[in-house]
Amino acid sequence: MAKNTTATILERGATLRRLWTYLLPAMRKQRSLVAGGFAALLLDVVLRALEPWPLKFLFDRAFHGPRRGKWSDFADLGNVDSSALIVYAGLALLAIAAARAVAAYASTMTFVRIGNRVLTEVRADVYRHLQGLSLAFHRKARNGELVLRIMGDVNLLKDVVVTAALPLLANFLVLIGMFGVMFWLNARLASLALLVLPLVGVWTMRLGGKIRDTARKQRKRDAGLAAAAAETFSAIQIVQALCLEGWFAANFLRRNQESNNSDFKGARLSAALERSTAFFVAAGLAAVVWYGATLVLRGELTPGELLVFMAYLKTALRPVQDLSKFTGRLAKATAAGERILNLLHTRSEVRDLPSARPAPTLRGAIRFDDVSFAYEPGRPILEALDFEARPGQRVALVGPSGIGKSTIVNLLLRFYDPSGGRILFDGVEAREYTLASLRAQVGVVLQDTVLFAASVRENIAFGTVEATPQEVEAAARLANAHDFICSLPQGYDTVLGERGLTLSGGQRQRIAIARAAIRRAPILVLDEPATGLDRENERMVLEALERLSAGRTTILITHDPLAAARADQILFLDRGRVRERGSHDDLMRAGGHYAHVYLRHHPTVEPTAFRLACNGKE
Repeated sequence: MAKNTTATILERGATLRRLWTYLLPAMRKQRSLVAGGFAALLLDVVLRALEPWPLKFLFDRAFHGPRRGKWSDFADLGNVDSSALIVYAGLALLAIAAARAVAAYASTMTFVRIGNRVLTEVRADVYRHLQGLSLAFHRKARNGELVLRIMGDVNLLKDVVVTAALPLLANFLVLIGMFGVMFWLNARLASLALLVLPLVGVWTMRLGGKIRDTARKQRKRDAGLAAAAAETFSAIQIVQALCLEGWFAANFLRRNQESNNSDFKGARLSAALERSTAFFVAAGLAAVVWYGATLVLRGELTPGELLVFMAYLKTALRPVQDLSKFTGRLAKATAAGERILNLLHTRSEVRDLPSARPAPTLRGAIRFDDVSFAYEPGRPILEALDFEARPGQRVALVGPSGIGKSTIVNLLLRFYDPSGGRILFDGVEAREYTLASLRAQVGVVLQDTVLFAASVRENIAFGTVEATPQEVEAAARLANAHDFICSLPQGYDTVLGERGLTLSGGQRQRIAIARAAIRRAPILVLDEPATGLDRENERMVLEALERLSAGRTTILITHDPLAAARADQILFLDRGRVRERGSHDDLMRAGGHYAHVYLRHHPTVEPTAFRLACNGKE
């Protein structure tokens, strides 16, 4: 039992040290506010210490008469009569209470401001870190849980570590000072009062460990609940189409009930700790009152001195009561802090090397040199992949589903690094360039186009610094998007819905093409850009892509050999390897896998059909 308690204390202390180490730079930026908050808090405590003195004078002079004692010199107020002393005491109490109210308000608002500023910086830090983590991390993470960390966990840190822990720290310093004064006033009474602290400490450690474990489990359940809700809403169209509302509602209700039960258990433990601590404090106060009254009856202590001592004791024990009150919140904050720190210590598998340099303007030469890759150990997706694309050349990747075509795009953009081999741009390995400078020179048009809840103009200009309205319009015209954009309610300033779902699939693709066009990147990646579109939208998208790819090194991923027919080089992939390579005519003459797939899909189409398809004919 003692060993477990010691381990719990050490673990909690290590976590709090890690939290404070992380928060310290942000706190240092607020040093003037922290100093002002502590000053206001200490003034509040000093005024609290002065508060019983008017009553002491009143008790000792007006009700008890002149008497010699430790504070007799201060109690000797000359010829002031009792009536005047009562008025003076009342006015003094009123003045002290008013000054305390101002000091308490100042300290509270100062710590709130500190908390808000630190919260802003921590949340931005977590958000930036999440954005920088690799695609491998985000494939496994659940969006709802990540949002909970950014919002809920950071809020708990602000609410407790800043606005509660700082006042508690100051009050503990006051506790030491108050007990020092009490020992000077009366060592025997102070020793009796001191016996309360170890009892409260042991009990707090015992229940505090249970509260912390419960809070840790609660945060996990809350994360699962948030993830379940986010998953449902992100796929609401499928949920409604398959009539799955009842199933998802029942699943959410079950998770919600588990979260509620865990939250109730934590609240019950916190309430038990708070009430039991209050009992220990009351018992200590009762013992001091009993023994202090005995000393007053013996004439060793005046009633006023006992009153002052009791006021100091209540001030000294307030941090103990506050600790029990905040233990539950501190436990939740510790659990939230652990989650945030673990997240911040997660390193991206793909990151800039210390020696990485910004990439110059690339010509567009790409080479995959004996590249291998696996998402999971022992399950290779690509094996010894070797191909080259010359500047301005069009390379089409075709083959069955699931054989690594999209993985090549992920490697090209350095969402992942290869398990073996190298990827070179203009003869230089990709890892020698910084990620941002490399990705800035690759334009991308994917099958599932993602637009943001922003204006059409902003969606086209995203990723391009200081794009002018004229450049945005020129890119839209190249993408065959200008006409439909002008027909929108506010034209280019029309705000799109989340993910651009207020537009049709063809319209979204054309905005994505405009976004790629405005970047003027020397390398273009097209991943099934026309799949799922109707005939008219497909024609317009293909026309736009024909203009967009002119003069650029283009990597086209497609299941349709017709779409690959005009490429300079076609790579037929199977089981992570290049099985065939060459132009369309070369592969058709060879009569291999590509020719077989082409004739199966388009038995009556001539090899020049891709050009005709781009003109809207078949």
